[in-house]
Amino acid sequence: MPEASRADKERRTACGKEMSDASRNQPRSLGALFGEVPALGALAEAAGRHVELATLVRAALGEALGSGVAACNLRPDGSLIVTAASPEWAARLRFESGTILTACRRQFPAASRVKVRVGTNQTAPTGTG
Repeated sequence: MPEASRADKERRTACGKEMSDASRNQPRSLGALFGEVPALGALAEAAGRHVELATLVRAALGEALGSGVAACNLRPDGSLIVTAASPEWAARLRFESGTILTACRRQFPAASRVKVRVGTNQTAPTGTG
């Protein structure tokens, strides 16, 4: 890439706005970034909905069963995906599908069915040594 083109590209933000040399090196708040990059704002909103949904499901199930819920997601087709912390929790949560669906429909009326999946432990070590 020619030097002039590279320099021009480096002066633009992710959404294509021009940046001065002084502003390029200044820290910016996350709020400012959300405003400049629409995809980042949409991602933050989706993450917030996932947290809200998981909190709602845990509250509906109570402390004893709610602790087995790792995450939740509502797909566009109406499937409410409940990710369980283990296969044992998944079996227990499947019995509570009706309770979960009833509780979620109040705030998320698009929910039409519950699917329970087993999550994976992302922090578990992969090697033996």
